[in-house]
Amino acid sequence: MKKLTVCLVVVGLAVKTLYAQTATFAILPKPTSLETRSGAYVLPAKPVINVAATDPEVRRIAQVLADQLAKSTGTLPTVNAGKSSKGISFVPASGGKLGEEGYTLTVSPKQIVISAEKPQGYFYAVQTLMQLMPATVFSPTKVDGVTWSVPACAIEDRPRYGYRGSMLDAGRQFYPVAFIKKYIDLLALHKMNVFHWHLTEDQGWRIEIKKYPKLTEQASIRQSTMVGHYRDRKYDDKPYGGFYTQNDVRDVVKYAQDRFITVIPEIEMPGHSVAVLSVYPELGANPDQVMPVSGTWGVHDHVLFPREETFTFLENVLTEVMDLFPSKYIHIGGDECPKKEWKQSKFCQELMKKEGLKDEHELQSYFIRRIDKFVTSKGRRIIGWDEILEGGLSPNATVMSWRGISGGIAAARQNHDVVMSPTTYCYLDYYQADPKTQPVAIGGLLTLDKVYSFNPSVTDSLTAEQAKHVLGVQANVWSEYLPTTHYVEYMAFPRLIAVAETAWTPMESKNLDDFKQRLATHNKRLDYLKVNYFEAPINNTFEYVMPKEITKK
Repeated sequence: MKKLTVCLVVVGLAVKTLYAQTATFAILPKPTSLETRSGAYVLPAKPVINVAATDPEVRRIAQVLADQLAKSTGTLPTVNAGKSSKGISFVPASGGKLGEEGYTLTVSPKQIVISAEKPQGYFYAVQTLMQLMPATVFSPTKVDGVTWSVPACAIEDRPRYGYRGSMLDAGRQFYPVAFIKKYIDLLALHKMNVFHWHLTEDQGWRIEIKKYPKLTEQASIRQSTMVGHYRDRKYDDKPYGGFYTQNDVRDVVKYAQDRFITVIPEIEMPGHSVAVLSVYPELGANPDQVMPVSGTWGVHDHVLFPREETFTFLENVLTEVMDLFPSKYIHIGGDECPKKEWKQSKFCQELMKKEGLKDEHELQSYFIRRIDKFVTSKGRRIIGWDEILEGGLSPNATVMSWRGISGGIAAARQNHDVVMSPTTYCYLDYYQADPKTQPVAIGGLLTLDKVYSFNPSVTDSLTAEQAKHVLGVQANVWSEYLPTTHYVEYMAFPRLIAVAETAWTPMESKNLDDFKQRLATHNKRLDYLKVNYFEAPINNTFEYVMPKEITKK
């Protein structure tokens, strides 16, 4: 009995040590490697940040750190050039081991040393360093009575995947630029590097195209919107609109670039285009058919037709879009395109015969190939939802696999790049708890535990070479039932953090209980950042909690 008691005490101490380390090193996403050391670095009254790297971007990143420390600590950090054995130092690494986004972070009682090969690595190291500090470092104003210390450790870190993204649907609901920037800040904090901006829908066109002013003058406004759940079929009969000017877009793109986030625009085609057809009906089935911008969610039969006039319109639109977005990828949608109007169209049937197309799926492939050829001619690449596989995949297309992972596997087997984004793990508009306790959502149930369990790797279904085509993972926030920015945050966090850890952290290093323990500390940071997150349970038993206030803009 005495031996058992001793064992229990030892186990208890080990658990306490583990939990203490988890609280001390509550880094999200979890680093590749972390070695704890004794002692801590205490921030002096006059912090000094030394930048040995010559890249001006690295100095800018150091200044970002200095500015945040000034806000929360009340000190006045200085940023100097050169090396030093004291303070916080940014020191170049070499050899190619860390890659573009990797870094090392070494903390001792005397100094903090950050090393990276590229500015991105320094930026991610700063995110980690701030998470090693008290949560109050994220305060926008000075916080008194805080010991500003950093626990001693040695971290070597690099991402699992090169593509770590999140999509926000601004087509169905319009969110102000200030919130888009806040969302980008939160992506950057969690080392995500792609913001997929969904800008056009049946329910509204949200981006200024100077050649076609009616898109924002009229197609951005719907006269009514569904309220409650889809099955209720109720409407508010209130005009709703909003769009981003080209200056807005440039502002957001630059803001994201400063945080090493690529903004990928999505311009839907050939489906999800009722807003376009409301002002340019000649691009659809019937030039004389006048239809309003839709206020109803779901899939609509009205789609763009593969006429030369349509391709001219889309090429003109995409030309302006590519002038605004320097991203490698341009998202062209391609999902949920009903073929009813094409089947009934004499024009479409004759075009199919002329082009030797056996069915309407191949006609959609013909449509996408035309767009692919144009986008490729401009030095860019298209990316589309996995329906673009139907009828044959366009030569240069990258596939975003949302209907499970099978589409991604099929594309990778054809040596096409893939981003895994299945509904079963990555659709953050699904309920995250018992629907009876939650605000209205589109349906489904996707708990934090389930999101965290996702493994995008499909090496058992692909050869080693084919598996290299899996670029990464993306979480999607569709907005039909998310009318406020508070509700977007509530649905996205903390599940988006779980996706971030999946995208960054090696699969063998992931642990759900450990993640939840780190999240408990991380929530304090989110409080300072005024994020309206869902308070997920920390223990293994799922407990439902009532939502926070979500009605404020």
